[in-house]
Amino acid sequence: MSIFKKTQRRKKIDWVTVGTQVLLWGYAAIVLGPLLLVVNNALRPTREIFKNPLGLATSPSFQSFVKAWEKANFNTYFFNSLIITVAAVLLATAVSALAGYILGRYQFKGSAFLSAYFLAGLMLPFRLAIVPLFLLLNDLGLIDSRLGLILVYAATGIPFSIFILSSFFRQLPQELSEAARIDGAGEFTIFGRIMLPLVRPALSTVVVFQFVPLWNDFFFPLVLLRSTDKWTLPVGMTRFFGE
Repeated sequence: MSIFKKTQRRKKIDWVTVGTQVLLWGYAAIVLGPLLLVVNNALRPTREIFKNPLGLATSPSFQSFVKAWEKANFNTYFFNSLIITVAAVLLATAVSALAGYILGRYQFKGSAFLSAYFLAGLMLPFRLAIVPLFLLLNDLGLIDSRLGLILVYAATGIPFSIFILSSFFRQLPQELSEAARIDGAGEFTIFGRIMLPLVRPALSTVVVFQFVPLWNDFFFPLVLLRSTDKWTLPVGMTRFFGE
């Protein structure tokens, strides 16, 4: 009887697994289907698309991409987005790693207040401060400047990054720091060679969570950048579709 019951349980578990896989594959098809259709139609001439919208590309061509890249200045928009996003992510990650290390590893007067202060930055939408932020950047001469947008983006990513990194640094054993100090290592050596490599998963998380929203952001480039040669990809695409 016990063997029969075990066999029944195994069959039930197998059916649950099969059903789950079917649902997941179905969901993947629903999500990826429109994307594949867009890619397929992008490789087809316009006349062919109107004749058979769901047909496969018989003679794939990249002319549409070449025209958009050259005539619509997508190359300029792309490199602007790349430079601004990468610089902002690197700056925010570097500042957050140093601040998170101090807040996570040391207890000093005001450390709890600083942690709460940075945590409050997660609760308030950064766009609410657009008017004072615009006036500040205008006084500094950073309106219509890539540097101004980089600083704004870095500031938006610092609260979340500090929250994540300080939590990871706090979980590392104190014995690692003490052993390094006994061997004569300085504070920056401990941070750079011992602690930082141990929080690589957190660094990867921080970089991804910063990069994607900044790359797709439309609001701040629209408000802070005026010259078309400094526009980022979302603003340039909106202008392209508007025309």
